[in-house]
Amino acid sequence: MKFNENEIKKIRSDFPQLSTMVNNHPLVYLDNAATTLKPQIVIDAITNYYSSQVANVHRGVHTLSEVGTRHFEETRVSVQKLINAKESHEIIYTKGTTDALNLLAQSFGKKFLSTGDEILLSEMEHHSNIVPWQMIAESSGAKIVVAPINELGEINLSEYSKLLNKKTTIVSIAHVSNTLGTINPIADMIKEAHAVGAKFCVDAAQSIAHIPVDVQKLNCDFLVFSAHKVFGPNALGFLYGKEELLNMMPPYQGGGAMISEVTFLRTTYNSLPNKFEAGTPAIAEVIAFKAAIDYMNDIGLENIAKREHQLLEYATREIKKINGVRLIGQAFEKSAVLSFVIDGTHPHDLGTILDKVGVAIRTGHHCTQPLLKRFNLTAAARASFAFYNTEEEIDKLIAALKKACDFLL
Repeated sequence: MKFNENEIKKIRSDFPQLSTMVNNHPLVYLDNAATTLKPQIVIDAITNYYSSQVANVHRGVHTLSEVGTRHFEETRVSVQKLINAKESHEIIYTKGTTDALNLLAQSFGKKFLSTGDEILLSEMEHHSNIVPWQMIAESSGAKIVVAPINELGEINLSEYSKLLNKKTTIVSIAHVSNTLGTINPIADMIKEAHAVGAKFCVDAAQSIAHIPVDVQKLNCDFLVFSAHKVFGPNALGFLYGKEELLNMMPPYQGGGAMISEVTFLRTTYNSLPNKFEAGTPAIAEVIAFKAAIDYMNDIGLENIAKREHQLLEYATREIKKINGVRLIGQAFEKSAVLSFVIDGTHPHDLGTILDKVGVAIRTGHHCTQPLLKRFNLTAAARASFAFYNTEEEIDKLIAALKKACDFLL
């Protein structure tokens, strides 16, 4: 698919929210790194479930339960194909990236972490890839080690290499920074980690909807992401793990579905993936997510990546024309995320003024306080793009920023 004017118009018509008005202005949605908009087919899939398909899964022999279970598991296969996992049971449903990382930290940590072990993170990590590791480090006696970044917002790879050692038990690094847009050389980093015997988790929350991800090619041990950042529903995420590792890890939560046999003396646990999926899941959301994957696959991730790179280049060129702008993160390899500050203005003020004309951007610390501290900042503004955005919307962003500066400076 080529992103000509007609194709972009057709794509935008698939997302009903793009036709809404905000403060009497057409919405310009540039907060895609926080959450993506949903195409109508995803909305329809959720409506269909609640209007005519409601039934629990894995628990009934009646028709609705069997149909729901089939659709529920079809999504797992779609996720398997999306990331090229070896087996569908290596895909664990969670509530989101944060939940997946908490599951991994607690379950992996209880099995493999002890006093003196090291957990290697980077300076650009989202809080959800910091706090769960801090919690398990505190209870296990392990230590957090942090790989620094340079002024361009790239991981210092020589320092990363030096930090790897025989004590490194697990490395957990973002594939793409939600604040900087930096695309990390994750394949090479995984090889280095494996060379010292460490396991590697890829936080793919910001990459999965924008660039192709192949877990077998990467040879990562774990990978996490959220459906809501892939044009899908909220409250749904995924943990991929190599089968042999998942089998060794204890369950994260107890309850229905994750058991094989229960007595008051002892419980035996179910096989993968059920062992990690206690209780009634987000059935409607899981079923609807297949529609999101199908929609994205129809367009093609390579086409999406190319289009979003065009938008990033255009926005970067135009924003640099504004006096006093300072871009945060200018890595050589970047995804479609543009963070910035403008001298003499506060990001929150910029965001508020832009909202008055229907332009939605993110302002604040972006759940990356250590990263912003690295750049001597407490907050920044961020515009993040998806393939349904346009150059005309970027022009509106730039015009609104210029007017905001005229008002604030």
